[in-house]
Amino acid sequence: MDAWRSFLRAHAKVTRCLEAELLAEQRLSLGAYDVLAELAEAPGQCLRMAELAEAVLLSRSGVTRLVDRLERAGLVARERVDGDGRGVVARLTSSGASRLLVASRTHLAGVVRHFVELLDEQELKTLGDLAQRVADAQP
Repeated sequence: MDAWRSFLRAHAKVTRCLEAELLAEQRLSLGAYDVLAELAEAPGQCLRMAELAEAVLLSRSGVTRLVDRLERAGLVARERVDGDGRGVVARLTSSGASRLLVASRTHLAGVVRHFVELLDEQELKTLGDLAQRVADAQP
């Protein structure tokens, strides 16, 4: 349980720091940054809403509300899927890509400062391997 609790505390601390820095410097939440980053890396820079929710670890309603805000800001556009009357994708706009590029400097600097610099190369590799094993485990 000690390892589990330490993992939870470390995750909470790093995400709080990243969130605070993104809000202060970019006026962008960590959740919004995650959505923009997932869309930027997706084929065609778009994902179905259910896929996006899974990728950013939000409920479908949570990702819908977040995409609503990003759409109002012009960073994301929603589009119907051809041939699927109910299918909707979120697509990264050029404004969203530009905003992500600027915000990524803040985010990546924070990841380095609050995570990477605290561990040596072997520790990072070991932690990455262990986290991947847990992530890949079947439920």
